[in-house]
Amino acid sequence: MLAVPPEDLAALARDIAACRICRDRPAGAPLPHEPRPVAHLSATARVLVAGQAPGTKVHASGLPFDDASGDRLRAWMGIGRDLFYDQARLAFLPMGFCFPGQDEAGGDLPPRRECAGAWRARAVAAMPQVELVLAVGQYAQAWHLGRERPAGMTATVRAWRAILEASRRPRILPLPHPSWRNSGWLKRNPWFEAELLPALRAEIRGLVGDTE
Repeated sequence: MLAVPPEDLAALARDIAACRICRDRPAGAPLPHEPRPVAHLSATARVLVAGQAPGTKVHASGLPFDDASGDRLRAWMGIGRDLFYDQARLAFLPMGFCFPGQDEAGGDLPPRRECAGAWRARAVAAMPQVELVLAVGQYAQAWHLGRERPAGMTATVRAWRAILEASRRPRILPLPHPSWRNSGWLKRNPWFEAELLPALRAEIRGLVGDTE
């Protein structure tokens, strides 16, 4: 992760909201629709949710994880919508700010590459108070862990305890993406619910506040 000086958070949030790089100066094919960047920066949140990219419902509403994946993520964290969307307590910074479109099979495309290169290091540096990053999915895990990331999402999440207890700041807790597409993975890996989720909820209680 690049070391960059912190900058004005409100100005940075406005710049992100106005970003049209993936349409006007794309790395490859341009975004096939009007961009709608979705990111919630915070000067006080101690937890940062680093997701993948908005889906169709989030693109429509402008709220991070405003879909079935969000329902599952909130259940994992042990909190309700009001606390989840309290911008004073939780920040959201997906790897791609805009809905990337869908492939021929109807699945979401990977996050746009332009976002991380243009904004991510700056946004993370602008929130130095963050103590814990929830790295949701392989793209966020690859960026936040870099060469320290084990090969593959399963190996990364399985190593959650060593990753969480490492000396880096902010601390990082890797999670699988809460998409319904990962329901089979959850059934094959019961240790996730038995071991990791209690630790996640304890972290959320300590850093975010009372669960709902």
